Amino acid sequence: MPAEFHLRRRVQFAETDMAGVLHFSNYFRLCEEVEHGFWRSVGHSVVLQDGEGHISWPRVSVSCAYMSPAHFEDELDLVFRVTETGRKSVSFEVSFDRDGARLALATIKAVCCEMRGGRFKSIEIPDDLRQLLETGRSGE
Repeated sequence: MPAEFHLRRRVQFAETDMAGVLHFSNYFRLCEEVEHGFWRSVGHSVVLQDGEGHISWPRVSVSCAYMSPAHFEDELDLVFRVTETGRKSVSFEVSFDRDGARLALATIKAVCCEMRGGRFKSIEIPDDLRQLLETGRSGE
């Protein structure tokens, strides 16, 4: 079963527009927040050391379908789900739910990259990270 991670959080005033609605740009910030929560839940950070540099996950595609607005003080259920793991990339979605109703669904594709000297180079996803992405737990 692909990895899945849940995070409950309340919409903050600073995240809303003048109508008290969660600003569309903040959905992507919340995607990053729940993704970081997933990596922490499996004992890692979103930026990893590989001995010679860092491994990170730059985005190559993002989109979000908005079905209904979230408002200030709403308690949201954010669900991070891995939908596909390729050789060098991972696709995931983040659903934004309130009281069981879907408000939005974001889809994201990221590429596994080494960062050395300020440059990115795509690499195959290391086996231990692939295991975490595909199952949500280590192979140990």
